[in-house]
Amino acid sequence: MSVALRARLRDPGARVVMTRTSNREDRWGPCVDARGRAGNRIHADLKVSVHGDGSYAAGARGFHVIAPADRSPWTSDIHRPSLRLAGAVRTGLLSSGFPVANYIAGGDGLDVRSDLGTLNLSDIPTVMVELGNMRNAGEAAVMTSARGRGRYADGLATGIRRFLR
Repeated sequence: MSVALRARLRDPGARVVMTRTSNREDRWGPCVDARGRAGNRIHADLKVSVHGDGSYAAGARGFHVIAPADRSPWTSDIHRPSLRLAGAVRTGLLSSGFPVANYIAGGDGLDVRSDLGTLNLSDIPTVMVELGNMRNAGEAAVMTSARGRGRYADGLATGIRRFLR
């Protein structure tokens, strides 16, 4: 999915840098600290960390976008633009027909957290996206199908372009 997203963003001219370049199950991405700081050193305009959730909640399904809380001195400068990025990404995923998570407080597909290094160590607008619940067989099938990955890539690209406008 992320490779498809990269292609959709590069087509109009975006420079895309990925921290994980393989889908091999025996290869994990860089540690949380490295992911948190990844966009800082290259002066990126934004960072989107893409995941599949693993909730055990009965009937859990849907996506949610996580933005950093306002934690001075770490995220006070990126909190508001990160909230705008989260809203744009949510809108993009909704436009691709994905439902918001039914197991996250608020029910609007947005979550604000203060406990995630990937968010707290960033100096650029950043979000984490849980695209769906991999423990839900229906969602796992969509997330692993070529068509589903294409829809996710379309929704994320739409949201990112919306934010950058």
